[in-house]
Amino acid sequence: DRLDDPRDVFLRELDLPRGAERELVRDPERDRTYELNGTDSRLLATVGAFRVVSQRDLESEPNPTDDARKSLAHLEGQGLTRSALRGPGERVVFLTGRGRDLLEASRRERDHEHRGDARQEFYAGLRKPRELSHDSQVYRAFLRAEARLRSQGGRVRRVALDFELKREYQRFRQRRNRGRKDSDGRPDNDVREIQAWAREHDLPCFDGHVHVPDVRIEYEDRDHYRQHEDVEVTTEHYRGAHAAVSVQSGFTCYRGGGGLSGRGSRGR
Repeated sequence: DRLDDPRDVFLRELDLPRGAERELVRDPERDRTYELNGTDSRLLATVGAFRVVSQRDLESEPNPTDDARKSLAHLEGQGLTRSALRGPGERVVFLTGRGRDLLEASRRERDHEHRGDARQEFYAGLRKPRELSHDSQVYRAFLRAEARLRSQGGRVRRVALDFELKREYQRFRQRRNRGRKDSDGRPDNDVREIQAWAREHDLPCFDGHVHVPDVRIEYEDRDHYRQHEDVEVTTEHYRGAHAAVSVQSGFTCYRGGGGLSGRGSRGR
């Protein structure tokens, strides 16, 4: 029997194989067919949800019935993932365009199970190669937070990376410029509007900026109320003003390569 697997949440909206045997999966947009089993599906969706994940973390899979190393080789052999060096002897994994397209093509129609949830976003490619050391640790921080939330009776529904939250913020900032030929592209929101947007999205706003975590974990608590936890990965480079902002933001901070470093002071 499979143990509870924190990666299963990323398959919630997808019509992909869950079992041990590989099945044919077709992407009608690209007119391509792939072979996937449950381990392949979980890894593909997990990498897509976090954009870039340490290969070591993926191979230290939370379920002993999986063989993640073979699965990763299989996915790369089918052109669905690629890997890159993060540092000496350490690789990271990310989706190719074909991998992301397969996930998008496999989305099920929304049903009553989702109860109006925002959909899980998936990403392909390396966005900021110089930030691989930091970004590849976000999944590791998620695993620690998910285990704690689950021990408290919580159930994760999806994750939203900083890319998604920043995109929503920029849409808000540019909403008056859309469709205007005479616009110079500069946002004209005043401070009160920005603060109201931040409150609506439960994000901290100080020093003239809205601050966004590395990942927002959306979950149901033991009483089935919708909650979220904002998580920031801190590294040895987080010093001075940068470290102070992380604390003031009230995010749950995880030390890169270590454990929970505590929460900031922002009230919920």
